[in-house]
Amino acid sequence: MKKYAILLSLLLTILFLLPSESMARKEEKKKAPAAKTAVSKGKSSQKARVSRKSPKSSAPEIQSAILMNMSNGRILYEQNADKPLQPASLTKVLSLFLTYEAMGQGKVHWSDPVVISPAARQADGSRMYVEAGERVPLEVLIKGMTVISANDASVAVAEHVAGNVDRFVEKMNRKCGELGMTHSAFRNPNGLPAEGQYTTARDMLTLANAYLRRFPGSLALHSMRFYSYKNINQHNCNALLKKYPGVDGLKSGFVRAAGYHLIVTAQRGNTRLIAVVMGARNPEIRVRESRRLLDVGFQMLSVSRSGDFLTSGKAYSMR
Repeated sequence: MKKYAILLSLLLTILFLLPSESMARKEEKKKAPAAKTAVSKGKSSQKARVSRKSPKSSAPEIQSAILMNMSNGRILYEQNADKPLQPASLTKVLSLFLTYEAMGQGKVHWSDPVVISPAARQADGSRMYVEAGERVPLEVLIKGMTVISANDASVAVAEHVAGNVDRFVEKMNRKCGELGMTHSAFRNPNGLPAEGQYTTARDMLTLANAYLRRFPGSLALHSMRFYSYKNINQHNCNALLKKYPGVDGLKSGFVRAAGYHLIVTAQRGNTRLIAVVMGARNPEIRVRESRRLLDVGFQMLSVSRSGDFLTSGKAYSMR
């Protein structure tokens, strides 16, 4: 009897427990959507918080670019190449062009002592730290302009070549017309921000091409990584020098309103490329995109040695 009583007790226990467990499972199923909603709400609010903390920038990494095979004048790549931007220190390539031209005409000489004016002494930005009244050889000032982008040297050289800055700027804009730089205007010899001063990547390429063809010896200075004056050692901002095979020039620049610029040239064998990158968001992007342009250019030329093609930014992606 005891055995039957125990069995009956077990059966009753099972009968009472089963409905309660099934009901519990049903209740869990009913509650699950609410829980899921709460989780999804939590995730969406978390995403919202993350997006507020780290918004994606919509600004382009570079404003414009262009690449040319200097050996035959073919354009290999371009992107917004006619977009007007402030030139920054790329301006100094034009100033150097006029200085070497005056030198070739016998109007000025490497050894000329240049008297530093108060205006040159007061130039802002990158400097050689020349002092007003100091007499500095023209050669020393040209090296300062070329290697460390000295703004004070640029003013001193302009005054020496043309008598004053205004006349030198007139020569700059006249030379733009002669070279076919139809979308450029300059207001000073060093590229410091000035109203009405602008250029394009295409015009900078035109300038660089003419400059290197006319004064190839200038690369001896453009390829210098450091320059010291008054025991102050300063570095060339062309970060591709000695770090990319064949790079031996040309000029970097920065102005807050436009970004970071670089004209870079590299030679391999008989082929020389010129790349212009303008308006990069930071120096690292400037270097990366310039390197990418040169990589693309040399790769394209290794595939088609003739270089008989034009690639536009829309039709060809470097990425």
